[in-house]
Amino acid sequence: MDLFLVVAPVFGTNCTLVVPRLEGPLPDDVARPCVIVDAGAGVVPGVVELVREQGLAPRAVLATHGHADHTWDAAELCELYGVPFWIHAADAYRLADPLGTIESAPPAGPDGRVVPGPLAAALAAGGARVEDYRAPGDVRTFGTAGEPGAGARERLDLDGVLVDALHAPGHTQGSTLYLPVVVGPDPSGDGGAQAGVVLAGDVLFAGSVGRTDLPGGDGETMQRTLRDVVGRLDDALQVVPGHGPLTTIGRERRTNPYLRGL
Repeated sequence: MDLFLVVAPVFGTNCTLVVPRLEGPLPDDVARPCVIVDAGAGVVPGVVELVREQGLAPRAVLATHGHADHTWDAAELCELYGVPFWIHAADAYRLADPLGTIESAPPAGPDGRVVPGPLAAALAAGGARVEDYRAPGDVRTFGTAGEPGAGARERLDLDGVLVDALHAPGHTQGSTLYLPVVVGPDPSGDGGAQAGVVLAGDVLFAGSVGRTDLPGGDGETMQRTLRDVVGRLDDALQVVPGHGPLTTIGRERRTNPYLRGL
C-alpha cells in the first residue's frame, strides 16, 4: 500500500492518495488505480502533480466526514478525473451548506459589518473564495442517514479499488474510518486483506481526538466510537488522521489520554 499526502493550506487537512498494491504486476501502459480521501481547500495542484508523477488513475474521491475543510476541493477533482464522490449518508446534507453546517453565522458588529467565522476566515487566508464553492455533482452515499450505531461496516467497490467504510460517529453524525483492502487480480470477490492503514479523519489524532462541540457532534457518541470502534482496531494499523502527523493504533492506545480506560 502506497500513501501520498497533500497537506491543505486551510487548517492543514491531510488529503491522502491511497494506492493499493495489487497482487501481480500491471502492464507498463496501465496507470495504478487510487482513491483520494479528504480533498481540503487548496489541494488540487498538489494532487494533480502527484497523479501525473506517480502514474495514477483516480477512481473516486472520498470524505471521512462532511466538514468543509475535508470536502472543499472535491467537486473540482471529481470533474477533473470524471469520478464520483463518496460520503456517509448522515453527512451528505453538509455539502449543500459547507459553512452553515460547521459554524453559526456571526452577528453583525456595531458598524453593521459581519466578521467571518474561523472557517470562512481560514478559507479566505488560504486563497479560497467562499462564493466559488461547488458541491460535487455525482454524490454517492453509503450507510443510512439515521444512526445505526457506531461500528457499522460496509465494503465499497470503487471501480476495482476496495475500501472498508467503518461508521465512527461523534465528531459528526457520518464520520467514517476508511480501511483500504489489498486484493488479487480479481477484486470482485469478498476476499482480500486489510492493508495495514486506517484513514481516521477527525475521529482520532496523534495524542488527541476530534472535537464534539460543533453542530452534529456528540460527546457520548464519540465515547462509544472510541471504545467500540477505535478500541477494537489492531495495534499495528498505521493511522492517517485528518490533521497532523501519522501515528499507529498501538501508540495511541498507550499514550492518548482519550483512549485510557476504554
